[in-house]
Amino acid sequence: MSFGLFDGLDVSRETFDRLKTYVELVQRWNPKINLVSRNSLNEVWTRHILDSVQVYRCADSFDVWADLGSGGGFPGMVCAIMAIEEAPDARFVFVESDQRKSAFLRNVARECGAKCTVLSKRIEAVDPLNADILSARALADLPTLMSFCDRHLSYSGTALLPKGASWKKELEDTHEEWNFEAEPITSLTEPQAVILKIKGVSRG
Repeated sequence: MSFGLFDGLDVSRETFDRLKTYVELVQRWNPKINLVSRNSLNEVWTRHILDSVQVYRCADSFDVWADLGSGGGFPGMVCAIMAIEEAPDARFVFVESDQRKSAFLRNVARECGAKCTVLSKRIEAVDPLNADILSARALADLPTLMSFCDRHLSYSGTALLPKGASWKKELEDTHEEWNFEAEPITSLTEPQAVILKIKGVSRG
């Protein structure tokens, strides 16, 4: 059942209802702690939810999913909500240094029944997470993200990194310092943007 919002990325009625609860919480908290830009709040389903659902659909099987710089929870919280039915034994770890945003994420997890841990620390201060999947959205340039992947991804893990129109240049620059395989997956909401599916990260 797609409810006209997910352009073929089907979810159950239960998952859709949880996502609706999440959107309502974003709208309620946003004026106080600026989870998303005011302009994008009116397009939260396409700009944020659909983008995040696509990230989840790009993931291989996993036990531990780490979302870095989680902010308002895109894509991590959406993925954790999807996993309630689709990967119920999986564990999510959100790393968010802002205490107010961490409190928001914990509140959403309680309201929606998502199984996750929120670490209110800087990414560099967190012990290696050994994650099967690592996601980060609008957090840093690709070379910086590679250093986070090197620290927090398991040996066979996969990073799912949404990137904008300049992604080819970022890839080119990053390959000067890092070895990795990258598969670009075109964004459903922005034709110039991609989700980079990255494996085999090591220093060059």
